[in-house]
Amino acid sequence: MMKNRNTKYIVLASVLGVASMYSCTNLKEEVYSEVLASSYQPTEKDLPAIVAPVYSSLRSLMAGWQGYFDLQEEAADAIITPSRPNGWDDAGTYKRMHYHTWTSLQDQPANTWFSAFSSITTANRVISQIESGEIPITTGKENTVAELKAVRALAYYLLLDNHGNVPIVTDFKDITLPKQSTRKEVYEFIIKELNDAIPNLSENAATTYGQLNRWGAKALLAKMYLNAEVYTGTPQWAKAIETADEVIKSGKYVLDANYSDIFTWTNFNSKEIIFAIPYDEIYGTGNIIHMKTLDPLSRTVYPMNAGPWGGNCAVPQFIDTYDADDSRLADTWIMGPQKNATTGAVVITYNKAVPTMEKTASSDGFRIGKFKIKPNATGSLDNDFPLLRYADVLMIKAEALLRTGKADEAAVIVTDVRKRAFKNNPAKATVTGADLAKGSKYNYGYQATDGTIIERQGGDDVKFGRFFDELGWEFAAEAHRRQDMIRFGVFGAKKWFNHRPQAGQRALFPIPQSELDKNTNLKQNPGY
Repeated sequence: MMKNRNTKYIVLASVLGVASMYSCTNLKEEVYSEVLASSYQPTEKDLPAIVAPVYSSLRSLMAGWQGYFDLQEEAADAIITPSRPNGWDDAGTYKRMHYHTWTSLQDQPANTWFSAFSSITTANRVISQIESGEIPITTGKENTVAELKAVRALAYYLLLDNHGNVPIVTDFKDITLPKQSTRKEVYEFIIKELNDAIPNLSENAATTYGQLNRWGAKALLAKMYLNAEVYTGTPQWAKAIETADEVIKSGKYVLDANYSDIFTWTNFNSKEIIFAIPYDEIYGTGNIIHMKTLDPLSRTVYPMNAGPWGGNCAVPQFIDTYDADDSRLADTWIMGPQKNATTGAVVITYNKAVPTMEKTASSDGFRIGKFKIKPNATGSLDNDFPLLRYADVLMIKAEALLRTGKADEAAVIVTDVRKRAFKNNPAKATVTGADLAKGSKYNYGYQATDGTIIERQGGDDVKFGRFFDELGWEFAAEAHRRQDMIRFGVFGAKKWFNHRPQAGQRALFPIPQSELDKNTNLKQNPGY
């Protein structure tokens, strides 16, 4: 049975996504814009059908094949995809992500670029249709346009964070080659778009699940301010605190009592999720994280109606940073013996150790288990992907407080977030401002084939490293890690597993070569 809260958006996005793919070969298809313009006069109840296509490309972007999730995690220090006995070399693509030797032909950055611009183009088209009267909306017009612009700003945020210097395109009918904007210009555009949209976005958290409502836009705005120094060279800590506070004081969201509840196949009921990408195993497919991480033998463990592929796993050094009493370790990673659901026999035992990127056993490495797998799961999970959640907003405020000399205030917030992870040992939940100012527990350094760390660097020199660790434990496998590593000065400086820092700028991904070939106005990012 399909989920109830996000049924409408899943069905519409799926149908339109299929129509889009089919259009490559079906020359007699009905064009969506013509259907809207000529087949009916939309009313307020039709607005979800109008807005839904803008969200649809986010589904393949977030948790699909070599998309945004892989871009953020495979380039970072918590998740790797080593070669396996059943394959997973794929012409070295996963190794390049880990080694930071990707090029302008790499699929993961290109897929993020194309998916984000797909949402932007669709938003521009629908905005143009509304403003020209092709879609004659009378009631709710300003609200609908505001939502479209907010989702467009979200897509630009993804491009800003990953590619930096991208074209700003807002006119659907302009056929000239777009000019490239600087990263600072893209930042300023997003800030203005969000601030302009927010007053016309819904405040009702209960009826806008899967949509970018006022609080989702504010949470995104707070994240923009959190990373402002990276994007523009000028920090905006006070604005990050102020905007996070607006979400907190709204009272619309709370921390879920159980960490695992945020990631189950019924997580559309979560009181913590501010904005999620909805998935459904039938009508809104695309969350394939379980397929990419579980060994094929795990099919009998849950059991599943699909055979997983056994690719990515945890970096052992990251696992070693966890406190043994932190329940987020077991809530995030699948570890140890895995038993057949029917017979109880052990079918595979996941070991923490991973020798190298070049060669592993099927059982090497703890697997991503954050997105809980329901019995008889298919090749696409029912679990929605939380892009913005209340803990994120709390930690944005805490980090901004920490960086502005208010470490003790930050510690109160971090303690609140930690409490649910230390129910079995509440004393360990409490942290102090002095704790957060310590270095990282991550034992950075290059891993030798016997698992020992050579070329040791450690994490003591990471400023506010303990807070950086807190982000790692709370948001592991949620496509956060690369961004956090950059903000804390780790991404281009540290060694982990088989990764050594590369010469040149790697904090920005390259503009896809195919885009450079098509648009002479574009200049490649530095280092490529």
